[in-house]
Amino acid sequence: MGRVTTSTADLWHHYGRARATSDRAVPGTFYWNWGQNGGPGPEVLGELTGRCVGDLGAGTARHAAYLAVHHQPGRVVAIDASPAQHTMATDLYAHLAPRLRIVASDAVSHLQAMTGAYEVLYSVFGALDFTDPREVLPAAAAALKPGGRLVFATLAHYLSGAPAQPDAVAAGIPAKTPDGEATTMRRWVLQEHVWTKLLDEAGFTDITVDVLPATGGPRTADTLLVTAYHPS
Repeated sequence: MGRVTTSTADLWHHYGRARATSDRAVPGTFYWNWGQNGGPGPEVLGELTGRCVGDLGAGTARHAAYLAVHHQPGRVVAIDASPAQHTMATDLYAHLAPRLRIVASDAVSHLQAMTGAYEVLYSVFGALDFTDPREVLPAAAAALKPGGRLVFATLAHYLSGAPAQPDAVAAGIPAKTPDGEATTMRRWVLQEHVWTKLLDEAGFTDITVDVLPATGGPRTADTLLVTAYHPS
């Protein structure tokens, strides 16, 4: 999804693997909340017909596949730094090309090479959670066309229930190497005002933050749904 704490171990190796073997279908829904079972849907992204859309930290590209099939974008680009996630996404959804393009890259490097290429960028607990916002937000602003939209869902607090950070700092959260060894990766869980400040500093305008309440289930959490625009 984002940049990991080591340049060698793929800390996303295990994520989504069981589902990828049992559920190969293009999803029939698109949700932003942590439970993936309620709240607003893809309408938050605005009109997608004919537009170039980027999924930052796409994982196995399920959200991107949904948009490619159920909307009429010019292209959806699913970007992820994890070799394992890229392999699974390709296996699941390569047949949706050319409308869906699956790219192996960290978000910042990709965005820096795509100046003014996108009308819409989004992240569903993806690269915006796992990449330093002082790097990824300016890169996203540069990659958007004037008037382009950035939308992302991120945790409103830690899964433990601890409050989000009042400054732009990351915390180490549990992860596993491909061989199962315990390690950590960095995740940015920030308060609403911190995201707003960082977006403003990156050049975004018309910033809104909505709280999507937690739904039932284990490890439930509230979600911040953030929308911002590149100035026209």
